[in-house]
Amino acid sequence: MKIIGIASVGGHWVQLLRVVMAFKEEELIFISTNPDFAVTVPGKKFYHIADGSSWNKFKLFKSFWNAYNIVMKEKPDVIVTTGAAPGLMGLFAGKILGAKTIWIDSIANVEKISLSGRIALWFADRVYTQWPDLASSKVTYAGNVLI
Repeated sequence: MKIIGIASVGGHWVQLLRVVMAFKEEELIFISTNPDFAVTVPGKKFYHIADGSSWNKFKLFKSFWNAYNIVMKEKPDVIVTTGAAPGLMGLFAGKILGAKTIWIDSIANVEKISLSGRIALWFADRVYTQWPDLASSKVTYAGNVLI
């Protein structure tokens, strides 16, 4: 199975690396907004994409276009992200191109699902929270990745 893991900088990237440790036998490809993160995944394919957000819609479109081209080239079976907006763009590209999509909301979102997570609810195959109080019929709690 080919899996793309995509995340922004900071805690999103740290959480993604913890999640994908479970997929040691699979082909892993990484995407992030920081090109320097390639050194944190030695021996793995790594791509850099634009860091778009709701405050910079042009970069958000560029982030989607970058992700779309990578997903089209790599043809993954699954795309998993811990956020934020560039991860959402990766999931959207994956959904369009037929990949299974998984959103894992950041552990930092204690009181409500993030804006990107709420958008992911509309199309992602699975949406997870790391807080039991945020679980619902559409959002699954299966533990957290930092403990």
